[in-house]
Amino acid sequence: MKPLKHVSLKSLAPKRLVAGAAALTLAAGLQAAPVSAAEEIIFGISATPGSLQQLTATEFTRLANKRLAGKATVKLFDSSQLGKDKELMQKLKLGSVHIALPSSIMSSVADEFGLFDMPFLVKDRAHLARIENEVFWNDVAPTAEAKGYKVLALWENGIRHITNNLRPINTPADLEGAKIRTPKSKWRVKMFTEWGANPTPMSFSEVFVALQTGVIEGQENPYTNIWSAKLSEVQKFLSVTGHVYSPAYPTMGKAVYDKMDPAIRGVLEQTARDVAVWARFTGATGDADFQNKLVSAGMTMNVADRAAFVTASKPIYAEFAAEVPAGQGLIDAALALAE
Repeated sequence: MKPLKHVSLKSLAPKRLVAGAAALTLAAGLQAAPVSAAEEIIFGISATPGSLQQLTATEFTRLANKRLAGKATVKLFDSSQLGKDKELMQKLKLGSVHIALPSSIMSSVADEFGLFDMPFLVKDRAHLARIENEVFWNDVAPTAEAKGYKVLALWENGIRHITNNLRPINTPADLEGAKIRTPKSKWRVKMFTEWGANPTPMSFSEVFVALQTGVIEGQENPYTNIWSAKLSEVQKFLSVTGHVYSPAYPTMGKAVYDKMDPAIRGVLEQTARDVAVWARFTGATGDADFQNKLVSAGMTMNVADRAAFVTASKPIYAEFAAEVPAGQGLIDAALALAE
């Protein structure tokens, strides 16, 4: 396959987006099989309408179908219609789902993906682009292939902030004992434990009810997810921490990828890389707007003491470096690209 092309932000300015398709019942025992002409490519995601992940998946679907020109058709199913992230990862290997969009759960697939769970590692989106080009594709993405997955691109989930119903979070001390939902990422759990919180791993689809009923007191997510899930209805305080930049990874099962018609596979991969630029552009332009919407909806916002959180995060870096064989090298390589 020819090297993948890069495109400019200007050429991928946001266009009108199309909503995801209706639900589909799939045979659980379907084995991985090649996608041939005129077949459907099933794309299942857990993200809800209005979130950046869902918008990006919709843009990918639109553009891929235009480029496929009838050779195959991508069908998008959002809002966990085909299962939550863990189930979708299993279905990728079965072949009953062809593409999924995991985010933080990837650190449970391969430890190296935990690099993006290191707090305050990513300075900004320009820094992220350098990490992708010089670290991710060489040293992180291949570790997923060893586990049976093929990552097509690095999309954006977003820059994460903390919300809760107890108090404004200015320093880690303000998190003491707070029941905070995290994704099912061991490094995110370690992070909030180190900061004094009581982290509770949970699927995102369960968060609204858990907050509403008091099972948890807070959570952490990008603005786009907080807004699209209507968490402002069940959360009082929005603390701007920016503690983690979370990518999202359009991913296929390696067996399905290898058997797919190379022409179709090439369109999917090129389109996924192109849409990555669209995602970052849309994420960057939407941050301030979503923040304003959350405040207008009644949330009390504060800007946390970044230096206090950075200091409290040093043990997490040391643990990652000690536990992951290539950990220190990944950290050093990523941080060296900050300037």
